[in-house]
Amino acid sequence: MKAGVVFTGTGPILVITSYPSIDDPNLVNKLKGKGISKFIAFEVPIDQCQHIYGAKYHSIPEDLKEAESLEVLDVDGLHIFKNFSLKKAETPFAYENKGSSKCRRCPEFTVFKSKGVILPHR
Repeated sequence: MKAGVVFTGTGPILVITSYPSIDDPNLVNKLKGKGISKFIAFEVPIDQCQHIYGAKYHSIPEDLKEAESLEVLDVDGLHIFKNFSLKKAETPFAYENKGSSKCRRCPEFTVFKSKGVILPHR
């Protein structure tokens, strides 16, 4: 299992995954499926997660340990920043979905990321 801090548009989240790396294309697709299409991520030590989160870490479903899956362990950005050093972080992985995508808050609009504009659907 791997653990990583993922910086999203709404702040950092801590994820635990059975994928072999934080930059695995299947993990990227899993994040995209959850609406995270632009992020910066870096791996953190799994044993540090076990120590910090204790029972919460150990309550992760067993199937996560067997199949390619993803579990969000923490969404509290302040707590994550307190417990994981950016200076000790491995090389970050950045991802940005190319092209246009639906705006999650306003599904009737399309976001054209290359131009930075939002236009209504026609």
